[in-house]
Amino acid sequence: MNHLVFLQAPAGGAGSTYSLLLLGGMILVFWLFMIRPQAKKAKQAKQFQDNMQKGDRIVTIAGIHGKVNKVNEDGTIEMEVSPGSYMKIERSAVSLEWTQNVNKAAANIADKK
Repeated sequence: MNHLVFLQAPAGGAGSTYSLLLLGGMILVFWLFMIRPQAKKAKQAKQFQDNMQKGDRIVTIAGIHGKVNKVNEDGTIEMEVSPGSYMKIERSAVSLEWTQNVNKAAANIADKK
């Protein structure tokens, strides 16, 4: 005779409660370390893009450096890439991180002089 033995989880609710708490903890950690910082960064980038003004030095996500010449109502800006040469780009194409790095480097050079 073959006797098969199956291992089963305890019939009580303790095992399922523990699993539920573990799952909830994993979701909380994922939210704290992944979703929340990314949402905060996106909010800062949106605020930066909305507050651009004429004369601001910017860098696009494609790496193009320039200066804001005009902020248009349709969500675009006119960027001067060299004297007399202009490009029309979307506001969302401006990189917050790269723009901050370029402006920080320029400020450091100005401070050293």
